[in-house]
Amino acid sequence: MADPSSYRPKPGQIPDSPGVYKFRDEHGRVIYVGKAKSLRQRLSSYFQDLAGLHPRTRTMVTTAASVEWTVVSTEVEALQLEYSWIKEYDPRFNVKYRDDKSYPSLAVTLNEEFPRVQVMRGPKKKGVRYFGPYAHAWAIRETVDLMLRVFPVRTCSAGVFKRSAQIGRPCLLGYIGKCSAPCVGRVTPQEHRELAEEFCDFMAGRTGAYIRRLEQRMHDAAEEMEYEKAARLRDDIEALRRAMEKSAVVLADATDADLIAVAEDELEAAVQIFHVRGGRVRGQRGWVTDKVEAVDTAGLVEHALQQLYGEEKGDAVPKEVLVPALPDPVGPVGQWLTERRGSRVDLRIPQRGDKKDLMATVQRNAAQALALHKTKRASDLTTRSRALEEIAEALGLDSAPLRIECFDISHLQGQDVVASMVVFEDGLARKSEYRRFQIKSFEGQDDVRSMHEVVGRRFRRYLAEQQKAGEWSEENAVEEDGDGPVRTEDDRPKRFAYPPQLVVVDGGQPQVAAARRALDDLGISDVAVCGLAKRLEEVWLPDDDDPVVLPRTSEGLYLLQRVRDEAHRFAISYQRSKRAKTMKAGPLDAVAGLGETRKRALIKHFGSVKRLRAATVEQICETPGIGRKTAETIAAALAATAPPAPAVNTATGEIMDDAEE
Repeated sequence: MADPSSYRPKPGQIPDSPGVYKFRDEHGRVIYVGKAKSLRQRLSSYFQDLAGLHPRTRTMVTTAASVEWTVVSTEVEALQLEYSWIKEYDPRFNVKYRDDKSYPSLAVTLNEEFPRVQVMRGPKKKGVRYFGPYAHAWAIRETVDLMLRVFPVRTCSAGVFKRSAQIGRPCLLGYIGKCSAPCVGRVTPQEHRELAEEFCDFMAGRTGAYIRRLEQRMHDAAEEMEYEKAARLRDDIEALRRAMEKSAVVLADATDADLIAVAEDELEAAVQIFHVRGGRVRGQRGWVTDKVEAVDTAGLVEHALQQLYGEEKGDAVPKEVLVPALPDPVGPVGQWLTERRGSRVDLRIPQRGDKKDLMATVQRNAAQALALHKTKRASDLTTRSRALEEIAEALGLDSAPLRIECFDISHLQGQDVVASMVVFEDGLARKSEYRRFQIKSFEGQDDVRSMHEVVGRRFRRYLAEQQKAGEWSEENAVEEDGDGPVRTEDDRPKRFAYPPQLVVVDGGQPQVAAARRALDDLGISDVAVCGLAKRLEEVWLPDDDDPVVLPRTSEGLYLLQRVRDEAHRFAISYQRSKRAKTMKAGPLDAVAGLGETRKRALIKHFGSVKRLRAATVEQICETPGIGRKTAETIAAALAATAPPAPAVNTATGEIMDDAEE
């Protein structure tokens, strides 16, 4: 635990101007990011008597080892920089809203020549129009099925579209009238794009004018006694109305707004968002977070606004945002939203009428989400805490191992030997910290030697990081082994920078001894090591002749098994990917400096490797992008890897020669 006075800036050193500040721990990791109208006043508040600080703030300042800041000209710039740094550094003491699931959205790929309507999840892509998010993918598909009768936009994948274009026949949707079949030229690209844009306009809430236009066309067709056409239009209108009924009218004035509600207790907070477009609820989503910093409702709302609109622009930011409490101050946040939308955004608390009633509904959803989350997580938190305590007790550790790293070796009969490192923090997998290795120091199969190499390489990188940070003595310093940069260009620690409390290896006594020897060689004595043998799920410790046997019902054993199995899975997936690349290798892969683009150009020009091998240097030079020197290298490499003479069937005289692909 650090003393905040040890890194407190000197009096007068902190500027009295707007800015953003970062607290770092002893390993250089950013643990908290904040903004302030006055850096001097805000930072001074962190260095008062610890007894007067909020418990979470006290934990943060005693975990930190340094503080730094960046001055900006306006509070809006501070808001933008704070959001960027939180996204970049993922500080552990900042509120981070996590989607409780990946919500699906209805997407129209307007960036393609023939736009496609589909269900999409994950980050948004440029040039794609999104509607939602929705609670369930089936709700999107039901809506789209009704809409395709009126707006027959393409919904097929690129492979199906290409196949239909090749054979000159549309898919089933084209035959039943739910696709305009641009793949076979029934409509031009421009006509199909107009259909997609009409689809988007209708989904965006501009429904009334379009339905009135269809009704007028239906009446005109009936007057002209085109009863079949009138009947089709009638059915189209009914389909659109059924699609509209799936999202009830909640605001009669056709408002475009997002409503944000927060339910919280001392430890956690849940946020619910209703997306209202054209007066109808078009999407709903929710997040739950741990309150790891001292923050009130207004602060939670501000964090939610950053999460919601930090990556959005234009119409994705609505004209009106209704919240339960306004950020303090509200001006910079409102200006930031306005800049992202490109026009005025009204950020306010609803006071009366339909909007206040709808906000109450959103608030009830938030309260229910928090209650459900606490019900689910109560047992989970208890289980993980008990598992870590059981591991600490069984292995004789001073405290629970909050960070566990596990190593595993994988190979196929001594070939493509690789290793994996997986990381669990607080009993949960932290996949962004996973790493994988290729065994470099020797050839062949030797799991013990491989384990020694991998553990040594991982902790040499850690010591190199400590040396750069000035936290390791010169006699213990070691050189890097060529695994890549320890820090990025802006000197941020990125890989292998943080030590675990426990190293787990997949194996028994020999593997554990190898890992311990690697740590001893580097002078590291404060990291515990154990191994988990698959045969009887025994836990082995260094220098112990007998294993530690945990009960089969032990949560600690279950956690160790999960860690070991995850390392095994990660190692096998890497080993298989390397093997697949090796099996796909061809004669051209042996040509130094020949990339994938020029390989494809050569195969396209000659048709096969066999014809390329028979070509002269001058003929190879005719390929676009291939110069004479490269052509000579290619010819020499192919000649060196020429296949043996073809076999001959002595009975028939037939040459048994398979053409190379």
